[in-house]
Amino acid sequence: MAQNSIILRVAVFAPVPRLFDYLPPENYVAENLVVGIRVRVPFGRRELIGILLEVASSSSVSLKQLKPALEIIEQEPIFTPTTFQLIQRASDYYHHALGDVFANALPGMLRKGLPFSYGKKPTKSTLAPSVITTQNLLLNEQQQQAVTAVVAALMQFQVFLLDGVTGSGKTEVYLQIVAAALQQGKQALVLVPEIGLTPQIASRFQERFAEPIALLHSGLSDKQRLLAWLQAKEGKVRIIIGTRSAIFIPLLNPGVIIVDEEHDLSFKQQDGFRYSARDLAVVRAQLENIPILLGSATPSLETYHNAQQKKYQYLHLSERVGNAVPAQVRLLDLRNQRLENGLAPQLIASIEHHLQAGGQVLLFLNRRGFAPVLICHACGWVADCQRCDVKMTLHQHPALLQCHHCGAQRPIVKKCPICQNQQLMPMGLGTQRLEQALQQHFPDVGIVRIDRDSTRRKGSLENILQTIHQGENRILIGTQMLAKGHHFPDVSLVAVLNADNGLFSADFRASERIAQLLIQVAGRAGRAERAGEVLVQTHNPDHPLLQHIVQQNYGSFAQAALVERQSAKLPPNSYWVLLRAEATNKNYPDLFLREVSALAKTLAHHAVDILGPIPALIERKVGRYHAQLLFQAQQRPNLHRMLAEVLPRLESLPSVRRVRWSLDIDPVEII
Repeated sequence: MAQNSIILRVAVFAPVPRLFDYLPPENYVAENLVVGIRVRVPFGRRELIGILLEVASSSSVSLKQLKPALEIIEQEPIFTPTTFQLIQRASDYYHHALGDVFANALPGMLRKGLPFSYGKKPTKSTLAPSVITTQNLLLNEQQQQAVTAVVAALMQFQVFLLDGVTGSGKTEVYLQIVAAALQQGKQALVLVPEIGLTPQIASRFQERFAEPIALLHSGLSDKQRLLAWLQAKEGKVRIIIGTRSAIFIPLLNPGVIIVDEEHDLSFKQQDGFRYSARDLAVVRAQLENIPILLGSATPSLETYHNAQQKKYQYLHLSERVGNAVPAQVRLLDLRNQRLENGLAPQLIASIEHHLQAGGQVLLFLNRRGFAPVLICHACGWVADCQRCDVKMTLHQHPALLQCHHCGAQRPIVKKCPICQNQQLMPMGLGTQRLEQALQQHFPDVGIVRIDRDSTRRKGSLENILQTIHQGENRILIGTQMLAKGHHFPDVSLVAVLNADNGLFSADFRASERIAQLLIQVAGRAGRAERAGEVLVQTHNPDHPLLQHIVQQNYGSFAQAALVERQSAKLPPNSYWVLLRAEATNKNYPDLFLREVSALAKTLAHHAVDILGPIPALIERKVGRYHAQLLFQAQQRPNLHRMLAEVLPRLESLPSVRRVRWSLDIDPVEII
């Protein structure tokens, strides 16, 4: 053991669940060895960047074996004290390598060791009150109550849920809360699911405030991300609007955090460091001692449950602003009806009626491509993906078969590879096929399709949205991209073509997702002066979930769903962890997870239930086989105590080298 020496304890930027000891570099200055700075260190045959976590006097490794660090990159901590604590808390909670969490929290150029200087460092007292360029809109009573409640808590930690129906003016509530924080010389962090799909909120902030606003999302270059990060840390920008990674951005003088569309799955990272930005936002607000507002028309059941338990203060906006009234929702019973490319005759007539009245029509179909299946009419052969256990989707523009899971593409076959018959038929309806059908019905009407295929190019979504607002396109076809925060004042009819998709899923959260999606889509109709109508095509008109949608009462659905989950001891009434494993050999994931299960059971954690292992619903993806093991507990601490004992022992299991495994705390997708 190395004694009585200066030892640098470093978390390197790699998914390695331990810290490493180094000697100081040559010609170091002792005063520069400050916890929180970046250091460059040798790591095997490579050089890595890491964060100095401790200056120790001893090490479990002998001095002769310790290598000196190569460089001290800066002289003061790169993170603020609260973001440093947040990262450590996130590493502990998600049982993820601390160095990798630090790396995820930094812009790419800083991860690579780029030095930077602050220049003249600002102080909190130098932040001047903000200037507002446009007048606040007149609030109704419920909006004013929400603003007053949050503004009154600007100097303390408190969590608020703003449950506001679509079109109820949540964004104006955000704007006025942020204005109050800025008038106190503070900063505001606004998290949104996807910047590209929620353009209105960024533009509303830019119109309201006469100062620069930092946008932080994956579409930026490395230099742009670094600039936004530095400006926020130095206090040069006071409004930061970003996607989930922005939760780690350092702020000079934070005042409030707002999470818009808090229910959205995009806030959960689904690979690598699997964190929930929404949940970490609550932790950060507590560390910063500031309020946080979670806003949604369809709150997640976890958030709704916390509000019921009085952990969060509940704020409700039950009415649309101005003269807008809730759209009338009707179910179209498809049973025994003859459909034209998925369209009921009544729906076609309704589209024509709304177009003649000068309105726009939005048709929602959450399935891109031309058709989900290509089948041989003679023998029943289906075009399968060769690397995944799914069917390939037929696309027309460009003409190809594509797997929507692994991205594999291949040309459309001219004849069946089994029976050589040329009677190959597309089955099912995708957005491309729907677009073609509507062009035949309404040849003189502008039609636009909004999905991942039509918006791949940079700026394409913005251009499409501009044509919609200018009235050039009267019929809008889209996937769930159209359900996220868009304001189309002329849309008077919204039609949901396949409401049954998801009603009978194996995922217990499917009903919550379909309720959120349908209510969000329905909320695009009748948002301004025009009366709105929503038609939902279904073969199950008596389904309880669809009846809740007709009533436009997400609250009643949430209450019923929470009762069901409580009886079944499902989240949020229990806590889950998924251990996933994958390998090219079908047997290895199951074998590894069985070893993990046996290990966990020997630790005698009776308060934790172990379920599985079972194959994933799509067992083979990208040529690899997937399986999962579920840990469930009624008390969160029991689950984490068990993980703390099991995880360090995984590397000693016989089959661990044969698989890739990952841990998902509080999983939002279990299939």
